[in-house]
Amino acid sequence: MKKVYFYATCLGSAAMQESVLNAIKLLRLNDVEVIFKKNQTCCAQPSFNTGYFKESKNVALYNVELFNEDYPIVVPSGSCAGMMSHDYLELFKDDKDYEKVKAFSSRVIELSQYLNDVLKVNLEDKGEPIKITWHSNCHALRVQKSIEASKSLINKLKNVELVPLEFEEECCGFGGTFSVKEPEISDAMARAKIADIQKTGVKYVVSGDGGCLLNISGTMSRMNLDIKGIHLYDFLLKRVQGVAL
Repeated sequence: MKKVYFYATCLGSAAMQESVLNAIKLLRLNDVEVIFKKNQTCCAQPSFNTGYFKESKNVALYNVELFNEDYPIVVPSGSCAGMMSHDYLELFKDDKDYEKVKAFSSRVIELSQYLNDVLKVNLEDKGEPIKITWHSNCHALRVQKSIEASKSLINKLKNVELVPLEFEEECCGFGGTFSVKEPEISDAMARAKIADIQKTGVKYVVSGDGGCLLNISGTMSRMNLDIKGIHLYDFLLKRVQGVAL
């Protein structure tokens, strides 16, 4: 049986616990033993993006020591996975700990990549026919490059029609601390993304990023729209279990 570490992310632990549990269930359904470190913390992306590099290094080294055995580190977020697998290397360039961090980063993989590319899972779709659309979050698209794997998993579901967005790759306005520092711009970006979603005519928008979903779903709720945002791993588990959305 394969063993992996599971990195829940701050947002997963604080606001999307069900999505974290469903992601773990998907791994266990595919005969993977999941090791969950209870003392896990942030990946350091917020501090890194804000310019606190020394503090970010301390957080990164904590993670390196915590996930110390030679197992894959599976992350249900392209954003955090991108930080740990790619941005850590930039952070520690010319640092004495670079090789240790590089070895750690090489073990980090986003969950859809692990399911699709490593396990090569087959997903039996037990749900009713449905149309959905997909939002690509920026870090998963441009840094972790996990979008292709995520879409591949959706395309394995025989009763799901994936309707593309016209402007799929445009940011939703979340951007971590950006949405706090620039709320008016963030809101305008979210509303532009939602207008694109509305044009598809679907009732569900799926994404692999919790921050984007909170931003998009919160804005849609304030707009009183009958469209639901759902996390990729909630969606996949419900489809294979035949549970209604």
